[in-house]
Amino acid sequence: MEESLEKNKMEVIKGLMEMIEEMGMFNDYRKTQRKECFSLVRRIKLLVPLLEDISDDNGDKSIPIEALNCLFNLKKVFVSAKKLLKNCNKGSKIFLAIESEMIMERFHSVYDKLNQALDDIPFDELGIADEVKEQIDLLRTQLRRAKIRTDTQDIELAVDMMVVFSKKDDRNADTAILERLANKLELRTMTDLKVETMAVRKLIKERNGRSTESTQHIIDLLSKFKLVAGVSDSKLLSVLAAPKGLDKCSSLAIPNEFLCPITLEIMSDPVIVASGQTYDRESIQKWFHSDHKTCPKTRQTLSHLSLAPNFALRNLILQWCDKNNFKLPKKEIGLDANSTSNKRKEEICVLIQDLCSSQLDVQIKAVMKIRILSKENPDNRVMIANCGGIPPLVQLLSFPDSNIQEHTVTALLNLSIDEVNKRHIASAGAIPAIIAILQNGKIEARENSAACLFSLSVIDENKVTIGCSNGIPPLVDLLQNGTVRGKKDAATALFNLALNQANKARAIKAGIVKPLLQLLLDRNLGMADEALSILLLVASHPEGRTTIGQLSFIETLVEFIKAGTPKNKECAIAVLLELGKHDSSFILAALQFGVYDHLAEVARSGTNRAQRKSNSLLQLMTKCEHIPQSCLHSPYAHK
Repeated sequence: MEESLEKNKMEVIKGLMEMIEEMGMFNDYRKTQRKECFSLVRRIKLLVPLLEDISDDNGDKSIPIEALNCLFNLKKVFVSAKKLLKNCNKGSKIFLAIESEMIMERFHSVYDKLNQALDDIPFDELGIADEVKEQIDLLRTQLRRAKIRTDTQDIELAVDMMVVFSKKDDRNADTAILERLANKLELRTMTDLKVETMAVRKLIKERNGRSTESTQHIIDLLSKFKLVAGVSDSKLLSVLAAPKGLDKCSSLAIPNEFLCPITLEIMSDPVIVASGQTYDRESIQKWFHSDHKTCPKTRQTLSHLSLAPNFALRNLILQWCDKNNFKLPKKEIGLDANSTSNKRKEEICVLIQDLCSSQLDVQIKAVMKIRILSKENPDNRVMIANCGGIPPLVQLLSFPDSNIQEHTVTALLNLSIDEVNKRHIASAGAIPAIIAILQNGKIEARENSAACLFSLSVIDENKVTIGCSNGIPPLVDLLQNGTVRGKKDAATALFNLALNQANKARAIKAGIVKPLLQLLLDRNLGMADEALSILLLVASHPEGRTTIGQLSFIETLVEFIKAGTPKNKECAIAVLLELGKHDSSFILAALQFGVYDHLAEVARSGTNRAQRKSNSLLQLMTKCEHIPQSCLHSPYAHK
């Protein structure tokens, strides 16, 4: 019996050590969970000395059956942790961003189970060394803190998601937001999108094809990202459905080596590039015509762009198709891409020359055409910049004609979607001129100026430039007095700018709190989430809290916690929590408006994030010395 227990002990410890090693080998985590994944792995690695001590210190002494059961429980926790880390390593980036709250709950569940497993281990009976026990006590403290930590680092990403899914008007600013979101999720290149498509395909398969709201959001957002990258929609998303040639035989699987790495479709004309990789001819030609000089798969710069037919692979594909009664998709014959590209380049060069014309009507026609071209696709945006179009456009921003101002600022908004162009536009001195139009231009020009400032402010140094150029006061004015569209553009720009601490102070000084309160009171605008998200940033600043206290809007906050949408409740509770952490008088005021019962209800039945925020706020209330305990009477407290 003792020999059997000892053998089981050594086997389970060996298994635990191997799992720790395997988890340590994961390194390319998705950006949205990267920090949490590294923290979890680091904490699990702290258990190595404990396992070594248990393995070494029980030579002649049999291990208690209770201790062995604890090791088995620890192994179950490791299995859950490994599965979570693998998901964050290989899963869909869009899914992990949309469901970040649910994923965070899984981390908290692992923390709980790991803490419980460590609590059950009989350290004294196992003769664990004091220094190891101290290390485990420290680890358990870290796990408890991680469980109750209020997470605010994803506010920016959450707001971007909110804007993408809530805006109903298909406007230029939306594309700029998509560009920024694609950067954050690292979904910009064809290779990135190919890997993401496979991950989404696997996710849908795991859900047995069920069409849930989040699945549809993932597919919609993936479709929008391909527009930013210039990838054909049908080719990118066709893998999310059964291939047309497989309708009668759904079980037929195309060999991976027959699929083009760019489109994931079976290749009808495979060709070899200088790196030795094979692609479908049409796909790789489109890649080259977009001014790429690299191999999409390996990312290495190619020594030449010549294509060599892969006859051997093509014969294998044809044999496989004949054997499986599979018809290759027909390729549409289009215009020669090189010829089209050259013609477009000539057209753009002429338009840029016309921007400097002495005739007003010629200038207006040129800037209107560039505005249209810059909206159409990424290639045009790059080509306009490469042909020297940005400096003359920036000069036209100061032209006294209002029509030219409107078309010019909108063209620059479109061009700013390109990450490189953002820097070129700023370095050409556009920001002060855009701010001038924001202050004095017509309403549509002001709105697009606000959207342009938001797009440019994705780059941190541009945030500083906009703040130092006095760009925040006119944005606050647009937030207060603009149209609904103008208010939305201003809110998005102000949120992004306020991520900079100095700009946060500038926004507070410019009077941002008052129009934010107006947005909360006017429910018809549907901008409560945007307002609350900005207020959360403002509440983290001492001057912001002072201003908020003077306006006495706590009752409105409590009303959202009571009867708002699930997202309203999350944001409102987060704002009250931020205020209460610094000044208990805010919490006392909220209690007088009956917030306690509403918080307890959210803690019982709200969304995952709202529950965590509510519980944190309820815990904070119990610790506040100036709050009478008679105010804390909800039957749902400390659930």
